[in-house]
Amino acid sequence: MEEYIPQAKKFLTFIDKSVSPYHAVDSAKTILEGAGFQYVSENAQWHLKAGGKYYFTRNQSTIVAFAVGHKYKPGNGFNIVGAHTDSPNLKVKPKSAVTSAGLAQVGVELYGGGLWYTWFDRDLTVAGRVLVKVGDKFESRLVKIEKPLLRIPTLAIHLDRSVNTDGFKYNTQTHLLPIISSVQSQLQGDKPDHHPLLLDYVAKQLGVAVADIQTFDLNLCDTLPGAIGGGLDEFIFSPRLDNLCMSYCSIQALAESVASPSFQEETGVNTVLLFDHEEVGSSSAHGAGSPVVLDLIQRVTSIESPNVSHLVDQAIRKSFLISADMAHALHPNYSSLHEPNHQPKINAGPVIKHNANQRYATTAYSAFVIKELAKAAGVPIQEFVVKNDMACGSTIGPILATLSGIRTVDIGNPQLSMHSIREQCGTADVTHAIKLLKAFFEQFTTLDSKIKIDA
Repeated sequence: MEEYIPQAKKFLTFIDKSVSPYHAVDSAKTILEGAGFQYVSENAQWHLKAGGKYYFTRNQSTIVAFAVGHKYKPGNGFNIVGAHTDSPNLKVKPKSAVTSAGLAQVGVELYGGGLWYTWFDRDLTVAGRVLVKVGDKFESRLVKIEKPLLRIPTLAIHLDRSVNTDGFKYNTQTHLLPIISSVQSQLQGDKPDHHPLLLDYVAKQLGVAVADIQTFDLNLCDTLPGAIGGGLDEFIFSPRLDNLCMSYCSIQALAESVASPSFQEETGVNTVLLFDHEEVGSSSAHGAGSPVVLDLIQRVTSIESPNVSHLVDQAIRKSFLISADMAHALHPNYSSLHEPNHQPKINAGPVIKHNANQRYATTAYSAFVIKELAKAAGVPIQEFVVKNDMACGSTIGPILATLSGIRTVDIGNPQLSMHSIREQCGTADVTHAIKLLKAFFEQFTTLDSKIKIDA
């Protein structure tokens, strides 16, 4: 396991900094810029060239990175990996000031389908994006309060003797209110929508006056950093593994691939798309349901000529998308909930996800591609199918496949405790996923040329 520790530590550095989708995008930018990627604005004309490496962002919470192959020609395909930057969390409400029983609390809204009971009795803080006034302009800045600021305490067993027999029951409106302070300690302020103490912490962290804060998008997060654990250091214990693990692996693989000799021969466009809002359905201006991927293909393909609709169609037909989202590992205490022949295990490699009802976008062809790439890269591979008597989750894969018509496969690293505030995955699987996705960027164009489906 020792050989996998360095990459796992790099991943933990990434995830500890990525306390919100905005921070995740910022962390991705750091990796990309270190590999020579340049920022391009969607508000300006692009001047791209073969061999160029670029990225752009939408809403600071979605990022698209693409490396134009040295032998790229308009009409050639895009080799795409898609993942997402968001995770289930508690978001601060637009009017969050709550006072009860002599304590100041912060009103929060549920985001996504979290295991909310895991948020009780945790040392929490807030992080996100703040719009501040600077002179006569307004700037968006990232913030994280570097201390345990909030807590949602459970009720003592003496006041609820049935909790161990009847289960932990709670109301998400009334019982998920974190405490920030005693009312007596509140500062005075002129923004009644939020407790002055919360605003004061945000302002001090940003080095601005409270009056300069115009609005914000803040979510709660655990203050405990990620860690490598287990008797053999084989596990990663961390928040937001779904889906920052696959986000990191995607960006890292792309950054490593552009230094490979194969990039000198690449005829396509190697691409990573990290979307916001997957956990709530992807229907937003910067989610996977938006035209981001089609906008990218149109814009890159149109660089040499504006009248290339036929080339855009060709590019879509030649493209391939890996939807990379974490998968369900076999739980030793609930093994009966897994289909007997499809039981992914931690540290046994990425998982290909199948569903006949198209909750995953994998086809026999797209699964074959992943198996061939994994074989070439020396990466173990697993497969998952949900039991017939259980509902199947979904990913951005079917959304993007339907929106664009691009051939798609769903994969992901296996994990436990999905959607908990604290999740678990394998140390080795981080390296496995990076090697597989790097092989995709380096070898897919050649592999695809050898496969005939609609010939």
